Amino acid sequence: MKKHLVKWASLFGAALLLAVFAPQRAAADEDDPPGRVARLSYTRGQISFQPAGTDDWVSAVVNRPITTGDKLWTERDARAELHMGSAAIRLSGETGFSFLNLSDRIVQIRLTEGAINVRLRQLDPDEMFEVDTPNLAFTLLRAGEYRIEVNEAGDATVITVRSGDGEMTGGGQALTVHADQRATFTGTEQLSADVDDAGGYDDFDEWCRDRDRRAEHAISTRYVSRDVIGYEDLDEYGEWVAAPDYGYIWMPTTVVVGWAPYRYGHWVWISPWGWTWVDEAPWGFAPFHYGRWVHWRGRWGWIPGPYVVRPVYAPALVAWVGGPHFSLTLTFGRGGGVAWFPLGPREVYIPPYRVSPTYVTNVNVTNTTVNNVYVTNVYNNYTANRETDIRYVNRGAPGAVTAVPRNVFASAQPVARNNVQVNEREAARAPVSPGAAIAPQQRSVLGAGAEGANVARPPAGLQNRAVVAKTPPPPRPVPFAAQQKALQENQGRPLDPEQMRRIRPAGEERAPRANVRVAPPAPKPVPVEKVAPPRPGRPAPPERPQARPPVKPPEAPAQPAQPEAARPAQPVRPAPQAPPPAERIREDRPPAAQRPPAQAPPTQAPQVRTQERPQQPPPSERPDRPPKPPQQIERETQQRQRHEEQQRQLQQKQQQEQQKLQERQQRERQKLDQQAQRQQQKQQEKEQKERQKSKAEEKPQPKPPGSDHRN
Repeated sequence: MKKHLVKWASLFGAALLLAVFAPQRAAADEDDPPGRVARLSYTRGQISFQPAGTDDWVSAVVNRPITTGDKLWTERDARAELHMGSAAIRLSGETGFSFLNLSDRIVQIRLTEGAINVRLRQLDPDEMFEVDTPNLAFTLLRAGEYRIEVNEAGDATVITVRSGDGEMTGGGQALTVHADQRATFTGTEQLSADVDDAGGYDDFDEWCRDRDRRAEHAISTRYVSRDVIGYEDLDEYGEWVAAPDYGYIWMPTTVVVGWAPYRYGHWVWISPWGWTWVDEAPWGFAPFHYGRWVHWRGRWGWIPGPYVVRPVYAPALVAWVGGPHFSLTLTFGRGGGVAWFPLGPREVYIPPYRVSPTYVTNVNVTNTTVNNVYVTNVYNNYTANRETDIRYVNRGAPGAVTAVPRNVFASAQPVARNNVQVNEREAARAPVSPGAAIAPQQRSVLGAGAEGANVARPPAGLQNRAVVAKTPPPPRPVPFAAQQKALQENQGRPLDPEQMRRIRPAGEERAPRANVRVAPPAPKPVPVEKVAPPRPGRPAPPERPQARPPVKPPEAPAQPAQPEAARPAQPVRPAPQAPPPAERIREDRPPAAQRPPAQAPPTQAPQVRTQERPQQPPPSERPDRPPKPPQQIERETQQRQRHEEQQRQLQQKQQQEQQKLQERQQRERQKLDQQAQRQQQKQQEKEQKERQKSKAEEKPQPKPPGSDHRN
């Protein structure tokens, strides 16, 4: 009966979390670390990575959490994909990318060259999503599909909005770009705008659409929220199984014999969380940063926890074996070692970094079914150094404890290759601590990618290229070299924000960043077509080169003279025609990356149209605008119909999944009600029998014959 009541209560837990989690997140301490990161989920070709606070470039590693200050560079024909729950960001070849800010409410991207595609699934009213380029800042206003491109010179940005709306800020202007529009902004201090239809899809666009379809049709969304980063890879590498005591659990099907969670990968140091697990499996993100693990029927299964919006990310949900009065020196020899095991269901995760009590509650109740009062009691006992008797279910599971020498751990070496067998009795009597008391080194920050040779670097001029920002970003990350001494004194515990502020050079926190120019306040935004309407007689845009801004076609003949108005309007200035990026020679690139030069046409000085254009009739009524070819109209109609059909099918599928979930919950409730009724009926029958038995015992027994005669 007790087990059924717990299961019944858990059904209401998810609904309650949806109502109470958002206010809890808002009440969290401002110094708490972010509740989300970006996952490097896919790479193809040469992808380079520079961790925040370092000057070294290393090979990018899939499943590495990406956060504020981290940089990526893709070589020619390469591809990279980042997932962060509510959005997917995809990089084309020769693209310079970094996060100026990635917090619970702000995503601020620095794009210095190349092309990115942003598929924004959801944007809450209190959230902001901004892409900063060398000549403008583009703010995404609602969910949709966006493509932003920057040419090699950094003086032209092309924004394509397939769906959604966005706002451009730069050159003293604020312009909105709407769905099915492509806007080109050229210049630096002053911008010249050109607008056209979104046009067709190139190879990069098609690749992005294929990746979107893969994520949208994931079966795992029946069991986990789409805000669980990495959900889209679970279908291919595992199966969902109904476990009576835990609900639906995910079990990997492509693992080696003796596999255990948090064994096949390596540890890296990522501020402000500290020691962070990076798994080597292609599906190895969601099960290691959300939920809990359990050893069930001889196999390991992942329990995702309640179905909530945006569960809080954790660097690694493990418990560490050992403490200040315990050492595994005998097992590892000189230097000692470190050991850990995965946390089980309903076990409290205590962050080893400085957090508020609200954060502790959120990171637990969004990742496992646990009472917040219990979380608070466990955390208070830990902070007060009170002895607790917690039984960890995975501590005694077969092969659950993983251990390596300290030097292997700190240098981001593969764990499975250096795993050391630990005596089960020794591990069972060892104390459990929330963190590993090991100070990081430079290799800890660089990770396993530092082993690669001949890592590609972006051009020197590109690394320092400034961008325009609408929102002032936070100060640049504190260099790791400046943190090392304090980290050693802290015995491997991550530095809290106050310690970081003391290390940072005086005045740097309030000083503007050298590679960011904050745009001055702009007037009220107006639609971009009012500044640069489509010109009559303009042919359809040509196919775009891969990952490059399109080469603008020849300008149409001048428009017929307009009637004289009281206030003469400034004539339309065509956007300058810049030479294609592929035709320029980069002095700061290796010879293999150079392209054959070509004669570039002269460019016209960019200008900003500051006066209103005379009102013109709609494009369909302009006699001087030739109609589109029938083939182009048919192709665009088919593309629009396919997109609408895909959206309709997606909505129907989501509605069906939601209906199935509700029906499954209804059946579960009915089943539990029936079980409770049967249990209650049995209890009533049992009580009735006991009452009848009690009455029978109280009834006087007849005396035997002759018992009243005296002797």
